[in-house]
Amino acid sequence: MELLLDPHIWVGLFTLIILEIVLGIDNLVFIAILVKKLPPAQRDKARIIGLSLALLMRLGLLSVMSWLVTLTSPILHLWEHPFSGRDLILMGGGLFLLFKATSELHERLEAKPHDDGPLGAYASFGVVIAQILVLDAVFSLDSIITAVGMVEQLGVMMAAVTIAMIVMVLASKPLTRFVNAHPTVVVLCLSFLLMIGFSLVAEGFGFHIPKGYLYAAIGFSVLIEFFNQLSQRSAQRHEAKLPLRERTTAAIFRLMGSKAYQPREDDDLDAPTVAPLSFGEEERYMVTGVLSLAERSIRTIMTPRSEVAWIDINDHGDAIRAQLQREPHSLFPICDRDLDEVIGVVKARDLLFALNEGQSLSELAKQNDPIIVPQTINVIKLLAELRKAKGSLILVADEFGVIQGLVTTHDLLEAIVGELPDEDETPDIVREGAGWLINGSTNIHHVEQVLEHEGLVSDSDEYVTLAGMLLSHFGSLPTLGQQLQYQQLCFEVLDVSERRIERVRVTPITG
Repeated sequence: MELLLDPHIWVGLFTLIILEIVLGIDNLVFIAILVKKLPPAQRDKARIIGLSLALLMRLGLLSVMSWLVTLTSPILHLWEHPFSGRDLILMGGGLFLLFKATSELHERLEAKPHDDGPLGAYASFGVVIAQILVLDAVFSLDSIITAVGMVEQLGVMMAAVTIAMIVMVLASKPLTRFVNAHPTVVVLCLSFLLMIGFSLVAEGFGFHIPKGYLYAAIGFSVLIEFFNQLSQRSAQRHEAKLPLRERTTAAIFRLMGSKAYQPREDDDLDAPTVAPLSFGEEERYMVTGVLSLAERSIRTIMTPRSEVAWIDINDHGDAIRAQLQREPHSLFPICDRDLDEVIGVVKARDLLFALNEGQSLSELAKQNDPIIVPQTINVIKLLAELRKAKGSLILVADEFGVIQGLVTTHDLLEAIVGELPDEDETPDIVREGAGWLINGSTNIHHVEQVLEHEGLVSDSDEYVTLAGMLLSHFGSLPTLGQQLQYQQLCFEVLDVSERRIERVRVTPITG
């Protein structure tokens, strides 16, 4: 009863329980790795048996160790200093703790990952239990020596070990998550091991260090760590008050290794927390466009062949002037009767000047050779070609050399920020009540982003427009008013020409 009223006993018991739990985490992790080799139905059973065996082994080692430290008769003299069996055991245990704590600290500070070992077929239950027994023997040494160095009463040691093992059995998963989420706790406990190991070595040389000093140092360190955790939580709470887009932008800049961007700091961090601002529609579209750019093929951003405006050198000068006035473009491919017979790329103003001066358009075009890339090129690689083009357009050809379309910096910009219609163009997507009116030639990536609906883009790059998606599902050119229900959306064909779908109404399916 007197032991229960001694505050030093309770402090030692509580401290020892914490240390035993932290020291047992590695044992718990390695047991979890070993039981993965068993069939799922046997894993929980093996985990409980493994931890139970660890408890029995530690209790047995405690009994033996507690008896060994009572051997106080000198058995060895070094430098005229007598050493008993107890002194040698304490010195050996202290050196072991110093080595163990130092190696663990080095591993933690170097951030070396644990090796989970190779994955293979299921092992037998007996083999796994035998491996757990060997692990228990190894991992029990540091906890037993720590218990001997912390308290002197065998009952307190056994109670602390038993309580710690019960806690690990009942809360193995959340306990592992907590330790992994707070690495400073592990580092702190390993520092305690260094202190306990040093005290054991000093004890072996005859220098007795009162346990109260150890308790005071450990308690002060735990208090500092508690304040450290509070400080981190407070910093996270204040950081959460910044708008979501500012935090996201700062995180992206940090990932890119840039320190140029610093999020603004609120003058009053203690002000009431407001709802965090998310990305606006335009910002969300731009971020999505940039992140998905590397996954898109050049077909999804180029102007298709049917919409390419080009100049035929065989046309009359007045016809070419009329075309230049009619088209809003500043660059034109110059061809000989067919787009595939491209000669060069010339600016509209240079064409007008050549026509007025009576110069040969063929000779002018030959001064500006076209840049042609295969349609299999990646969009990211296309950026390098656009730099080489220096503001000119790039023609896209298939494997047979047939021109399939062209790409300009304007097309690339639209792929990132959305549609940028010219003066004579109407928007491809128009909001209509709860739905949308969409041109059939609208890029399917653009449709997916505006509708905020995934699953419309073809994984095999089979189609790149809304009309292509509908034709893929219908199997033939649909009739006026024909509908398709797909991905919780209803697609109704409103306008059909002889060979393509011109206009589609899209409405969400509710209920």
